[in-house]
Amino acid sequence: MDEAFSALDPLIRREMQEQLVELQRKLGRTIVFITHDLNEAMFLGDRIAVMRDGRIVQNGTPEEILADPANDYVAQFVQDVDRARVLTAASVMEPPHATMPLSAGVRGALRTMRAQQTRALFAVENRRLVGVVTDRAVIRAVKAGETDLRRVVDASPRALPTVGPDDLLTDIVETAVEATVPLAVVDENRRLLGVIPRVTLLAALGNVPATTREIPIIQSPIDMVAEFTPLVDTVAGGAPTPGEPATEGAR
Repeated sequence: MDEAFSALDPLIRREMQEQLVELQRKLGRTIVFITHDLNEAMFLGDRIAVMRDGRIVQNGTPEEILADPANDYVAQFVQDVDRARVLTAASVMEPPHATMPLSAGVRGALRTMRAQQTRALFAVENRRLVGVVTDRAVIRAVKAGETDLRRVVDASPRALPTVGPDDLLTDIVETAVEATVPLAVVDENRRLLGVIPRVTLLAALGNVPATTREIPIIQSPIDMVAEFTPLVDTVAGGAPTPGEPATEGAR
């Protein structure tokens, strides 16, 4: 099909594009579609061949072409594409570093938080995402003598926003903005596939390369120091600062 929809007005053109996608899904036939509209190509194509001077300069999925253009020509060709309507959660997610099995217990979670310099962990059991554990909850549990990590896990949707691997970025931006932890990418069995920190999402939308270790809790560093330093000293058994009463370290 050569420029099949180029002469149509925008509304009818969109309807015809959607009908073509549905028809291809039902018939399962390969369709070669020629277009100069890259947004149209990204919407219709499972694979796209970018041509220049009669030669294919790159062939790949829409995500591959957007994320890794083969040369400057392709990069300039795709620079105005609406990336949020093409890229999926799976294409931008990072490995989930900040995880903790429930069997590790409260003190195991605290040690992992210190080692990874993070303020929250994703709790997993048999590779399935159970909930999120914050440093506030862990510190309170240690002070109360609690050892079972299950008692401090928060599994509420507000505390633990999840998305599917095939969700488009345009559909998860609002969730990411409201979240206090990175978005957890899970499959239909709630297995944790990856995470999307807010900075990674913004970098993907802005076409800026970014690799980051996720920092789950988003909170003012000044507030965190003021609120948590005495409690952390208590848990760690550290010496009190001048002018403060001595506290007994947890053993």
